[in-house]
Amino acid sequence: MFSIKMGGEIISRQNNIVRFNTFAYNRKSVNILIKTGEGTIELPMLEKLPHIYTIEVSGLGLDLLYKFRFDDKKSYPDPYSYFQPNGVHGFSQVVDHDLYNWQDRNWKGKSINELIIMELHVGTFTPEGTLQKAIEKIPYLVDLGITAVEIMPITQTPGKWNWGYDGVNLFSVNHNYGIPDDLKAFIDQCHQHDLAVILDVVYNHFGPEGNFLSFFGPYFTEKHQTPWGRAVNFDDKYCEFTRKMVLDNVRYWLETYHFDGLRLDAVHAIKDDSTPHILEEIATTAHYLASQLKRHCLVIAESDENNAQLITSIEEGGYGLDAQWLDDFHHVLHTALTGENEGYYMDYDSFENFIKVFSNYLYTGQYSRFWKKNRGSDGSNRPGNQFVIAIQNHDQIGNRAQGDRLPTLVDFPFLKAAAGVVFISAYIPLIFMGEEYGETRPFLFFTDYQDPHLQKAVSEGRRKEFSQFSWGEFPDPQDPNTFLKSKLQSKDGWDEQNTWLYNYYRDLIKLRLSHPVLKKLDKKNLEVTTIPTRQILTIKRWNEDLLVTAVFNLGLEVTRIEPSQGKVIFNSERQDYGGKAVEKDKNTLTKGQLIIYESKL
Repeated sequence: MFSIKMGGEIISRQNNIVRFNTFAYNRKSVNILIKTGEGTIELPMLEKLPHIYTIEVSGLGLDLLYKFRFDDKKSYPDPYSYFQPNGVHGFSQVVDHDLYNWQDRNWKGKSINELIIMELHVGTFTPEGTLQKAIEKIPYLVDLGITAVEIMPITQTPGKWNWGYDGVNLFSVNHNYGIPDDLKAFIDQCHQHDLAVILDVVYNHFGPEGNFLSFFGPYFTEKHQTPWGRAVNFDDKYCEFTRKMVLDNVRYWLETYHFDGLRLDAVHAIKDDSTPHILEEIATTAHYLASQLKRHCLVIAESDENNAQLITSIEEGGYGLDAQWLDDFHHVLHTALTGENEGYYMDYDSFENFIKVFSNYLYTGQYSRFWKKNRGSDGSNRPGNQFVIAIQNHDQIGNRAQGDRLPTLVDFPFLKAAAGVVFISAYIPLIFMGEEYGETRPFLFFTDYQDPHLQKAVSEGRRKEFSQFSWGEFPDPQDPNTFLKSKLQSKDGWDEQNTWLYNYYRDLIKLRLSHPVLKKLDKKNLEVTTIPTRQILTIKRWNEDLLVTAVFNLGLEVTRIEPSQGKVIFNSERQDYGGKAVEKDKNTLTKGQLIIYESKL
């Protein structure tokens, strides 16, 4: 069964032959509906194996539009659909993937140590919100120094806009962003500009609208529950079909579209009591492909559990994923900058938390006031290149009621300081689109459900989510203006401060990638000290005989620091960063100022 290729597969381009396979559990009959210029043709499919139906169609063309019709006379798009040109309820389309002429044949990818990631949402990254227009911004990313782009989920979602986490048809490309070849062209161009591309994928749940998987078979289980209801079936009866679909999907994005890695959304909501765990199989699949393709294929997880097992090798009893997001780092930095202490921020209100979070999770098993339970595990023995950190990302901005970006919460000098804290670390830095120039437009939560019940439910769900914060009202996710307000401003609209911050980020990234101490992601050769009363943070990192000392003033008062730190190699108060640096005074820090020194050990 596992050698059977599901979906629509072109068998002969010359003879116009397309083979269709689908899993349809306990159906008496399955037909295929093919849409033509003259109408719709309905053909019976053969049950080749138990619950597996197949048919070869010839003479009707290759880019066929089709659905599957069951014995109850209802018809549905293909769960393995490559493209839904008319949305989640429309016909699926066969795609000839071999027609695209790739130009990245010598591409070897990026090692995990080289990653400087920008997360972006295709629909709001440009005014047009398309992959073709995103290609035009690739030189901008290269100039900034980004080495990897992480695209929020690309699969088909309901309506005109969505974050992507409500996707269905795991193999599809959202028609609002373009056609499959547009996605290939974007990735191809990124590779030709020495940029890796990572795709955010969702295997913990599937979108509520246009999700027809239950009609095909037991893709969900009552055995486990998640925030979205029944869990995806990875360990119950007939789970082999779900596991096959997910592992096929991993191979599909990495092999067919040349993605360099996958970011797995909220893996704590992936429920699997079987052996091997589906996460282990995902990692094994990706790493096997990397060896076959002779390029890097990375798997990065998001989890709120501080679970070191995710990134521990399979040989040591872990799942073997390459890295995971470290939310504790964001929360410690955010509370230090803003003073917020509501919701989950209540667990991060000590300035001294910086000392631990530069080398480990903050919560490593102790009690969490927010979660009302012990939380976390010890990750101190995991290397720095297994953790991705950020001061802004889609969750931390978009899951605020008003979608507030950091520039609307803190003064300009602290934006520079915050970026410095991230890039001086021994972790993998991630920035969110627009962060590099201080975008003040919000990134709001937006949807375009067509189902009236879901339209109401999404608003009620947001209200419940914000109940522990005093953020007040929030924009209606269904209002088109909520989406339109979230688009990045054009560079033509930048003011002087935007340019200063961009210059700062560009130079900071260059320093991070070139300096022999900073580019080595070794959190063992690292020391962190704090002066909480003055909110002074000092980070020392070294490599062989070279020492780098970064001193941050995260407080509001001008302060003196210890002299003789060495030669100044970076100063956030340079004039082209919007500062008023006095070159001779290297031992006084104004509010939000960062000075980086270099010396010999």
